[in-house]
Amino acid sequence: MLDIVERIFNAGPSITQREIDYVTDAVTNAWYGNAGIYNERFERAFADYVDRRFAVGLPTGTAGIHLGLAALGVGPGDEVIVPEVTWIASASPASHLGAEVVFADIDERTWCLSARSFEASITPRTKAVVLVDLYGGVPDMDEILRIAERYGIAVLEDAAQAIGSEYKGRRAGSFGEISIFSFHGSKTMTTGEGGVLVTDDETLYRRVRLLADQGRLPGDRMFFNEELAFKYKMTSMQAALGLAQIERIDELVEKKRRIFAWYEDRLRCVDGFQLNYEPPDTRNSYWMTSLVLDPKLGFKKEDVMCLFDEYNVDCRPFFFPLSALPAYRDGLGAVGARERNPVAYSLTPYGVNLPSPMNMTEEKVRFVCEILERIPSLAR
Repeated sequence: MLDIVERIFNAGPSITQREIDYVTDAVTNAWYGNAGIYNERFERAFADYVDRRFAVGLPTGTAGIHLGLAALGVGPGDEVIVPEVTWIASASPASHLGAEVVFADIDERTWCLSARSFEASITPRTKAVVLVDLYGGVPDMDEILRIAERYGIAVLEDAAQAIGSEYKGRRAGSFGEISIFSFHGSKTMTTGEGGVLVTDDETLYRRVRLLADQGRLPGDRMFFNEELAFKYKMTSMQAALGLAQIERIDELVEKKRRIFAWYEDRLRCVDGFQLNYEPPDTRNSYWMTSLVLDPKLGFKKEDVMCLFDEYNVDCRPFFFPLSALPAYRDGLGAVGARERNPVAYSLTPYGVNLPSPMNMTEEKVRFVCEILERIPSLAR
């Protein structure tokens, strides 16, 4: 029985008095001799959570991919493999560094990088792979890491959407030479905007620190830059918000899993509906509860979004294949992509991200599901 009229948003954070207190303290006191105290506390707490030795707080997750690939030596003449279905920030830093992006197909169940397609995409020029944990899911880490090691390919794990996910008991963000996370306002934990890069490699860590601070050596007081680099630093206020959020991370992840469970309980018996998959030995943090419709229903993602608009419900489309975007479709890496990557091209027209904000309630999920349950009859 449809009765909710307030706007149901697609994403949004959980902010408590702890976050307010930490940020207030940072903006009041994190200056002079205390200038870096929240950054240090946040980076240590985050590294501990994902079981990494080092963490570097950043203004965005995109900055983490840019820094990570630069620290790995990616540049002109190199190729970087990226899954077809992800946000463009997984690929654009490689392009900015002068490398060629090669798009690989995704697994039809996890929606993450296909190990088979990854291996088929490797050439003598392949320098790195960006391994994306899409919508909180995780790929076949064991096989992909084996392939990468066999061919000498660096692995950067883009865990931007997967804080709290696990693969065989290991946290997302603990795989590969470097991993990154995003703390955009839509993410499970947020700093408003922001990100973090984590690694176990001290040499890479020191290189990232240098590149993130305009090419200045740690402790430099003379502003004597060693090389041209970037300005990628997290503010104390962001770090304070991030510290409060990472201290509540178990609560935040469990809320996301509860939202998914509400959807799954309601939609599991609806023919033609496929929700996020959680393979054995993994734990999906379900950043976004996502739905892929059977093409036989005759409803594409644009149709679902229009239907939701009628009921004041916010809905996001499943990412388009990157090689189909105007930004990439004329590049060399996109040549033949539609034929090479059939799963990505067949699945994405029918996928949407259902409302999954931190203020989602079971009643709101019921309302959204009642709308979705009308699709089979509307499609006939």
